[in-house]
Amino acid sequence: MVTGMTEDGLSGAERRVWAGLPAGTRAALAGLPAADLRTALLTVARDRAAAVRPADVVRRWREDRFVRPADVDPRALSRVEGRLWELLPADVAGVELSPVAPVGTCAAVAPVSQHRIVTTMRGTEVVSDPTNALAVEAAARRRHGDEVHLAAAHRVLRAQDFGPGASAHFRLFTLVSSARDTGSGRTEARLLARHLSFWHTVLADLARTAVPRLHVTILDPVVGERLADTVRPVLAADGATPHDEPERRRGRGYYVGAALRLTLHGGALEVGDGGFTDWTARLTGDAKERCLISCLATERLVAEANG
Repeated sequence: MVTGMTEDGLSGAERRVWAGLPAGTRAALAGLPAADLRTALLTVARDRAAAVRPADVVRRWREDRFVRPADVDPRALSRVEGRLWELLPADVAGVELSPVAPVGTCAAVAPVSQHRIVTTMRGTEVVSDPTNALAVEAAARRRHGDEVHLAAAHRVLRAQDFGPGASAHFRLFTLVSSARDTGSGRTEARLLARHLSFWHTVLADLARTAVPRLHVTILDPVVGERLADTVRPVLAADGATPHDEPERRRGRGYYVGAALRLTLHGGALEVGDGGFTDWTARLTGDAKERCLISCLATERLVAEANG
């Protein structure tokens, strides 16, 4: 829930704005056809832009956290992400995502407030999590039958305030896998071993001296059995040992089956996250679909390397 929400579902600021407009305005706007609403909003944006002076642009550039450049050397970032693409298995398809996705891409399948997402006036939203966008692409490709493994490197923009000095946008390297359930947690085990093996390879290559760790939280006992008898042997062959994290609370209700984390310095610095979701099942209307998402914050790796 958004902080400050009242019983009618509006924040205090929203109540103030609507109270200052003629009665029925909110209902009238909500009832407009999408094309007409877009036209109305674009007209307002044009009128407001016409009043902007060059000095206003410079001021906003200095003060607005949404538009400030990232505090990272793009050459170092390009080298890290280039190495990630080199390490990616050949059967994982790379996807260059659009900067925007259909409005509701996150909120339609996950417990995420639209207030945390930058919504545009053209029925789209700025990509705030590339795993959601990749899940939509995976669902579209799954209609052709074969399981799907996708990857993307993307700069995301999020509306929530992460605190003083924190940027509203950052780069993520993401994986999404979707496949048909074959029963007894076998599909989940195969996907989990695939993702964890890749991230182990990445961290061993790019952050070996930073004591990288893989963490796994089991949310379903069947997946837990497969972690023990299937996933761990696969990872052990690569020299990887995932750490059990049963105490993890964050992500419960968001992830199903199992969740994972990627950390450095023995768990002190989180650089990645993921888990199973029901997104492709909901997007395709097929409860037998299984979907595993995971991501790595590449700018954190760059900062670690330059630290």
